[in-house]
Amino acid sequence: MSARTTTALVGTTTAAALAVGLLAAPAAAAESPATDHHHRATRSAMDATVRDGTPGVIGRATDRHGTWSGTSGVGDLETGDPRGTDERYRTGSVTKTFVATVLLQLEAEGSVDLDDTVERRLPGLVRGHGHDGGRVTIRQLLNHTSGIYDYLADDDFARATARPDGFFKNRYVTWSPEQLVAIAMRHRPDFTPGTDWRYSNTNYLLAGLIIERATGRPYGDEVRRRIIEPLGLHATTLPGTDPLVPRPSSRAYSKLAEDATGPTYDVTEFNPSSAWADGELISTAADLNRFYSALLRGRLLPERQLAAMKTTVPVGEERPGASYGLGLSHRKLSCGRQVWGHSGGILGSVSDAVTTEHGGHSFAFNLNGDWNGEGGELIEAEYCGK
Repeated sequence: MSARTTTALVGTTTAAALAVGLLAAPAAAAESPATDHHHRATRSAMDATVRDGTPGVIGRATDRHGTWSGTSGVGDLETGDPRGTDERYRTGSVTKTFVATVLLQLEAEGSVDLDDTVERRLPGLVRGHGHDGGRVTIRQLLNHTSGIYDYLADDDFARATARPDGFFKNRYVTWSPEQLVAIAMRHRPDFTPGTDWRYSNTNYLLAGLIIERATGRPYGDEVRRRIIEPLGLHATTLPGTDPLVPRPSSRAYSKLAEDATGPTYDVTEFNPSSAWADGELISTAADLNRFYSALLRGRLLPERQLAAMKTTVPVGEERPGASYGLGLSHRKLSCGRQVWGHSGGILGSVSDAVTTEHGGHSFAFNLNGDWNGEGGELIEAEYCGK
């Protein structure tokens, strides 16, 4: 479940449109030789993703055999430089698991009740065109059963942030979360709260604001204090309005369109306030593996809150085997293995990070192009491949 990379999100860097024909052929995959034979299927799937048109991909797995990392393709279409296994990248909606974890910690401390209404916590914010914050609970925000309209689906916002003209004009614009929520309020809700499921990034804007009201501190400070620092996630940041991705990192590319045709644009730099608590996190595959493993091992949440996080609802027939908890997705793979984690998409970047039931086998990857699917085949290869 990722943010809709073709629908919105502000930003980019210098506007050099690159022809589709410049997409590089797969580079030889970089690998960790000691454990590579356990991840041959993953390496092959990464190469196939590049052959299908993604500029480059990185992946990292930690299991009982040790840690393996690999790359394929390029990190820079102009220079041909390969991707690196320790790169930082924008994780998009992987941010949501961090936000949900903080809210569940606050519940464990008695500061928040998941059955509180949004209206009680954020008076007057969720109103208009049928939206009623008095009927939506925090729990429904976290598991996407609120029915609140997704601001990224607004056509005007998409034109302003994720189409070439608007993107290059507005890439450094700062958006407040209240502005983004107001965009969602221009539309009718998708359904009556609690009666269905639909992914809405607006839910996590509201979750971030609730953290701030409950603690009196920026939500990013709470994520850093409660998760990033205790786990030693030294490469993980919440950039706020900073348009740069810290090095080491690759360039990030987008079609800035609803399909995979047309020119390719370098969208590495942009102000991520357009994503805020629903998708601004920057991290590495190593840090994400550490985070999800710690979460599923019970290092971040008491047993009751972790059980609540893993209490899922179905997400629809279009995602067979998938269900969604509180900021955490559950997937049953083709071979019967089950993983927990979250996917994420933001301009120029597609990511996923998952782990097994008790955190023993973790896998995270990133694509530095946003038009070639969500990379689910890489997870299938890692856990079900031979």
